[in-house]
Amino acid sequence: MNITEVKSKADKTAFLNVARIIYKDDPNWVCPLDNDVEAVFDPQRNNFHSHGCATRWVLRNNKGDLIGRIAAFVNNEKAYKNEQPTGGCGFFECIDDQDAAFLLFNTAKAWLQQQGMQAMDGPINFGENDNFWGLLVEGFIPPSYGMNYHLPYYNALFKAYGFDTLYEQITNHLDVHKPFSERFTKIANWVMAKPGYTFEHFKLSQLEKFAADFIEIYNDGWQDFDGFVPITHQTIMESLKQMKPIMDEKLIWFAYVDGEPASFIVILPDANQMIKPLNGKLNLWGKLTFIYRKWRGVTRMRAIVMGTKQKFQKHGLESCLFIKLKEYVLPLKQYDELELSWVGDFNDKMIAIHQAVGATFAKKHLTMRYKF
Repeated sequence: MNITEVKSKADKTAFLNVARIIYKDDPNWVCPLDNDVEAVFDPQRNNFHSHGCATRWVLRNNKGDLIGRIAAFVNNEKAYKNEQPTGGCGFFECIDDQDAAFLLFNTAKAWLQQQGMQAMDGPINFGENDNFWGLLVEGFIPPSYGMNYHLPYYNALFKAYGFDTLYEQITNHLDVHKPFSERFTKIANWVMAKPGYTFEHFKLSQLEKFAADFIEIYNDGWQDFDGFVPITHQTIMESLKQMKPIMDEKLIWFAYVDGEPASFIVILPDANQMIKPLNGKLNLWGKLTFIYRKWRGVTRMRAIVMGTKQKFQKHGLESCLFIKLKEYVLPLKQYDELELSWVGDFNDKMIAIHQAVGATFAKKHLTMRYKF
């Protein structure tokens, strides 16, 4: 076997093609857009490069056939929040061969050790955890946009190498047409009627306002979780720019209490239902296909992230946001399913919200750690 660091344009193409080869016979897999993968490794499009570094490799057999790939990265804002400095590996794809997998893992490990790391988490992303994050171990169904999809044998390869589960990531599905429980609806209506409680959907015309509101809520609501790093204005603006082509403003809602930003939910139409035929290529034909499918055949939404300021977390605001969403979505007669992805097994409050709205289990990812 021969492992090569990605340097040239041909190397980048090979890195992208590994996944197409691995999944060519899997009808559930949806090829991520090449542009989305490449953006992770482009310092001009991923501001994580301003406080970290990343590289990647492709693996070939002795015939020159592509058989695997991996990336490794260090996020300096998170690396030193652990007991041991911890980097990351991701974008792992490999044939069902332990020697090949171990060579990929060892290469990432050696590079991370050179950067001063003593452990690696994987498979994760060099960016926010709403994309390319976690190892799929249950629910091998067509993935939603940005969600990792893997073959079942990957779990055995990670475990054999010595990765241990750090936490589980649960994704649940909600039938849009199923009524909320009477209790849930009653609470939501009571909260919405309270003086000073207002609700607004996102508006691109007020991008800076809603970006600031998002940052204020997110950084307050998530601050007590392990490894938390405050989200920056640059990061949220990059994310909103990426969302813009598929965004529906009325699927993103904010709650305010006496004018103070209090809670939000960010939902997008599932772009994977638009891009599945494209095989990762957003050329002219791909763009025309994307536009056509955007208005025809998209039946699933994906909840990217929710957040509520700590002092408002028991006020029932999340219930109100779901009611507002349903009031908009049902008359459209377009969507059948909402994917709530993903909630960590450590997040009891969010798990309770999923249960309250009547969501059912869909799939499980693992974030894993290997200590050197």
